[in-house]
Amino acid sequence: MCRLLGYVTTRPTSIVDVLGHDDFETFTALTEVHGDGWGMAWHRALGGDTEAVSSALNASLDPQYTALSEQELGCCGLVHLRWATGGLPVSPENTHPFTDDAYAFAHNGHISPISHLESQLSTASQDKLIGDTDSERYFRLVMQCIDEAAGDEAEGVTRALEILVREFPNSSLNALLLTPSKLFAIHINSRVDSPVESLRELFESDEAMPASHATEYYAMNYRITVDAVHVISSGLDAEGWTPVPEDSAVMIDLATREVTRLHPVPLS
Repeated sequence: MCRLLGYVTTRPTSIVDVLGHDDFETFTALTEVHGDGWGMAWHRALGGDTEAVSSALNASLDPQYTALSEQELGCCGLVHLRWATGGLPVSPENTHPFTDDAYAFAHNGHISPISHLESQLSTASQDKLIGDTDSERYFRLVMQCIDEAAGDEAEGVTRALEILVREFPNSSLNALLLTPSKLFAIHINSRVDSPVESLRELFESDEAMPASHATEYYAMNYRITVDAVHVISSGLDAEGWTPVPEDSAVMIDLATREVTRLHPVPLS
């Protein structure tokens, strides 16, 4: 269970500038809960390679996180703050984003049982696993489906979601996938129970929790401006953001910033 931020802009932009200084501080303060590691992925230029950095340290205590957040890394990217699912180690190999060549992936949720998720993978996909998480197996399923769709990313992502919705209907599939030409934003979680009881163990009241954590933990919001598209998970109580429609997935073209909704995923 984690926090996500994705962006596509017309020019290289720092994470601080994506959100603005005050909202960036609010986002980073979510490490009070989501302090089990952090990661970033970005393209320095359109059509360029995907670069990524991750750490198992709490982002608010890691100078590298602060330094990278202030750099104009690229025109598109994603940020992940991890809250490790119970029982899964806090370690570098379990820290998002997971990468494969020009692809990077970050997930907010938990898919269980992990053994059943892993059984959806081919032997070749299983051989690429490094860590213990359901999230890495989710990523490998997406990559496997893209390969099976002859590289058609939209078709591959849709196939993977169809499998996951069918096999794991009560799981949060919220995720960001950065590809050579697209940023996919997935917001599928309508049957998932919020981790509010776990949050109540950390805070003295619902009011003391970060914004929307007690009521809309798995919510995602988006913002479209003249030169950018931004997507963010709940926790930032700021103006100018619009809720992402429930149980939907979109792809954002990195060159044009055009937003296209994927074919509806069957949820019944």
